[in-house]
Amino acid sequence: MSLTRTTATARRVLRQLGHDHRTVALLLLVPVFLLVLLYYVYDADRGSFDFIGSSLLGIFPLVTMFLVTSIATLRERTSGTLERLLVMPLGKGDLIAGYALAFGLLAVVQASLATGVALWFLDLDITGSAWLLLVVALLSALLGTALGLFVSAFAASEFQAVQFSPALLFPQILLCGLFAPRESMQPVLEYVSNVLPMSYAVDGMNEVLASSDLTGDFVRDATVVLVTAVAVLALGAATLRRRTP
Repeated sequence: MSLTRTTATARRVLRQLGHDHRTVALLLLVPVFLLVLLYYVYDADRGSFDFIGSSLLGIFPLVTMFLVTSIATLRERTSGTLERLLVMPLGKGDLIAGYALAFGLLAVVQASLATGVALWFLDLDITGSAWLLLVVALLSALLGTALGLFVSAFAASEFQAVQFSPALLFPQILLCGLFAPRESMQPVLEYVSNVLPMSYAVDGMNEVLASSDLTGDFVRDATVVLVTAVAVLALGAATLRRRTP
């Protein structure tokens, strides 16, 4: 891997996204809008907003980064851009790291904006540090980026890329503990939820909500999300080919 090639790839991706205002709006404004909407939905029950709002700060970055990354990468695959790049002296690691860096920078802005609005404008009440809340949001966004890069290899069109979201994301949303405690689910569903990375993102948010200290459970949850994201990025690199079949 080369730092110069990685940063050049990241600059190219960011430059392309800068011309796509709708995508930038999806990334930055939609999570904020949904949090504000949820705030007024639970206007009479702020305790529920604190729990669900903190959980959604770990879910929204994953979902939005998955959608944007999968579609943006698929465009480059189907347009032949990736094939032209890979015949140049650009390694797969440079390419994947460049994409991860570009979308990671966007994730920093997205997570910071959503977390800032939730804490200072919507009065989200947490016991722990706001920085830890931001860490989980960023790791969640990185995981969404990794999943999007990986899924783009198996879709033939942007519509198909979007179709992967119900299969990959909706079960995780239902089983992550947002709607019911995972330990109260049927044993099979609880076991499945224990191997889904979104469950650990939500658990990490709940640790920040409930504890003022950096707990071992928080470190475990954050580590699981990070390791999963890195593993999926490696799988995404394995799907890149020098020549389109």
